[in-house]
Amino acid sequence: MSFIHPSAIVSPKAKIGKNCYIGAFSTIGDDVILRDGVRLESHVVIDGKTTIGEETKIFPFVLIGLAPQDFKHGGEPTAAEIGKRNHIREFVTIHRGTKGGGGLTKIGDDNLFMAQAHVAHDCRIGNEVIMANAATLAGHVEIADRANIGAYSGIHQFCRIGFEAFVGGYSVVVKDAMPFATIQGNHAKCYGLNRVGMKRRGYAKSIIKDLNHAFHLLLTAKLNTTQATERIKNEIKDCAEVDLLVKFIESSQRGVVK
Repeated sequence: MSFIHPSAIVSPKAKIGKNCYIGAFSTIGDDVILRDGVRLESHVVIDGKTTIGEETKIFPFVLIGLAPQDFKHGGEPTAAEIGKRNHIREFVTIHRGTKGGGGLTKIGDDNLFMAQAHVAHDCRIGNEVIMANAATLAGHVEIADRANIGAYSGIHQFCRIGFEAFVGGYSVVVKDAMPFATIQGNHAKCYGLNRVGMKRRGYAKSIIKDLNHAFHLLLTAKLNTTQATERIKNEIKDCAEVDLLVKFIESSQRGVVK
C-alpha cells in the first residue's frame, strides 16, 4: 500500500506505484507516473508528462516536470523522465523538454542532485552523476556517467561533460569537458587527468599511465587538438579509455576545454 498524506493534492489520473510515500502538501499532476517505492518527503511539485523511477527519493520543495524556461515553448506536450534510485535534494528544479530540443529531459539511475541544483529543458544525464549544491545546467546539456559537477558551477547550453569528468566548484563551462579530465575556473580550463578519481575507482596503473600521456599531448606538448589526437592514436594502442577520449574529442561540436 502507498501512503498519501491528507494534505497532498494528487490527481486521480496520476499513476502511483506500490509502496510509494507522498508527503504533506505535495502536488502531483494528471500525467505523472510514480514507479514503485518512490518517496516524496513533503512540499514536492511534480507536473507535466513526468515519470519518476523506482525507489527515487525526493526531498522538500523540489519541482519536477514544470514548463521549461524557454520563450519558444508554446505549451506543447513534452516530457521529463527520471530513472531509478536517484536522490533529489531540497529546492532542486528539473524542467521538461521542448519541441525543438527533442521534447524530453532524461535522467538515468543512481544520481545525486544536491540542494538547489537545476536541470534545464532537454538535458540528458547518465548514471551515477553527482551535481553539488546549486550546480546549474542550461538547456540541451549532456552529462555522461559518473561525472561530478561542483557546487555553483554553470554549464553552457549544448555542452557535454564526459565520462568521469570532474568539474570544480564555481566553474563556468562553455565548451565540452573531456572524459576523465579535471576542469575548473571561469572560464574553465583543463588541469589534466582526474588521477584521484581514477585511483578511487580502481583503474589499473597502465590505464592511468596511458591517459596521463594522452593528456600531456593534448595540454602541454604544444600541439593543436588535431595534431594531439593523431599523436595519441599513433602512440597509444589497445586502451579503451583512451579510445573513448579520442572519440569524444573528434565528435565535439563546440570544441573541448583545454
